[in-house]
Amino acid sequence: MVGRVGPGSLELTEAHRFPNRPVRLPEGLRWDVLALYAGVLDGLRAAGGVHSVGIDGWAVDYGLLDADGALLGNPAHYRDARTEGVAEKVWATMPAAGLYAATGIQHAPFNTLYQLTAARSTAQLLLAERLLLVPDLLTYWLTGEQGTELTNASTTQLVDPRTRGWSREVADRLGVDLDLFAPLRRPGDPAGLLRPEVLEETGLTGPVPVTAVCSHDTASAVAAVPAGNERFAYICTGTWSLAGLELEAPVLTEESRAANFTNELGLDGTVRHLRNIMGLWLLQECLRAWGEPDLDGLLREAAKVPGLRSVVDAGDAAFLAPGRMPERIAAACRASGQPVPRSPAEITRCILDSLALAHRRAVAEAQRLADHPVDVVHIVGGGARNALLCRLTADACGLPVVAGPAEAAALGNVLVQARAHGLVGDRAGMRRLLARTQPLTRYEPRGDAAAWRSAEARLA
Repeated sequence: MVGRVGPGSLELTEAHRFPNRPVRLPEGLRWDVLALYAGVLDGLRAAGGVHSVGIDGWAVDYGLLDADGALLGNPAHYRDARTEGVAEKVWATMPAAGLYAATGIQHAPFNTLYQLTAARSTAQLLLAERLLLVPDLLTYWLTGEQGTELTNASTTQLVDPRTRGWSREVADRLGVDLDLFAPLRRPGDPAGLLRPEVLEETGLTGPVPVTAVCSHDTASAVAAVPAGNERFAYICTGTWSLAGLELEAPVLTEESRAANFTNELGLDGTVRHLRNIMGLWLLQECLRAWGEPDLDGLLREAAKVPGLRSVVDAGDAAFLAPGRMPERIAAACRASGQPVPRSPAEITRCILDSLALAHRRAVAEAQRLADHPVDVVHIVGGGARNALLCRLTADACGLPVVAGPAEAAALGNVLVQARAHGLVGDRAGMRRLLARTQPLTRYEPRGDAAAWRSAEARLA
């Protein structure tokens, strides 16, 4: 994506799109990170002259480098089965409550901490001299310089959200070598210049700086929430739904841990107090199983299906793995004694009702846990284009929903670069620019709140 930023203007243009296809090898599910890097180079070539480059991506996954800086195999995919049962082994050494009090990170079976525990006896980890999270790995290949960007580092379950530094307590107790990690960087820090070989391959004229952005895509997306004040909740929608609040300090209470809320770091030292919800992954997998039907038509049909007939727990780890999603959703409805959705439209409505219900629960619990009331919910990311999901979320939460921008992660990335180079002001100024320049749609709540309470009770 190419961003153009000026006084009162913010434009985003797609330069190049490429697939991200994991590969199942004999040793497990792996990312084809070389293909991703090739896509980045193709994108830079297509973009033409740029003044800065920044990379954001997903969290928790990493590549290992040897003493020469060479990659030791393709990075493991967070949906790989290698972390099954690992959390319980970790908790035997450091109980879950203590781990949360130290790091504020919610339990997810694929957290980097659990991945490193699962990999402890592997040849790759024994040989590794450096660990780079995926966006940092791509940045290293572009610049030759190594760093660990803080917003993504906070998802490893190895960072203390109060100090914004590594938790030595956790690392020491669980045998994690923090020397594997490159020095921490913060959004806006310089991350090097494009290497001469990259300039030659992409046709760019140097020097071209690479700027550290919020390299966790959710942190970039939250930075691009067009909020007018601090009384807002956000839902970053895509493969996952990340629903929560932007706070100045973490919420490390036992009640927050029991509710499975996380405290990840954001722009300017803010804390993203949020819950991970399975998100549109449920629908994406169904579409794949159905042979990729027309989504707009399917959503129109789903809108005609009576609402809240059947709902599932969109946070259930049973839906984490790929494959046979329509059958698994139907089985969950059958097991809970609800009507079984059968047609694609019925299953789609079940998914969207369930996501809206999960959004309702997360937004309400976040406000209570943080003692931070909100007046509006901002939906950003790809799900902002899904009008039915946005309307259902407004109804479920009983709050206005402002949908957009859809490309929030890319816009947050661009704005942090622009701020680092003096083109925009503070975080509030960034958000005012977004509100003035990006198309937004507002949905007012409607319907029967009692129906949502009844559906919630079914899941309880």
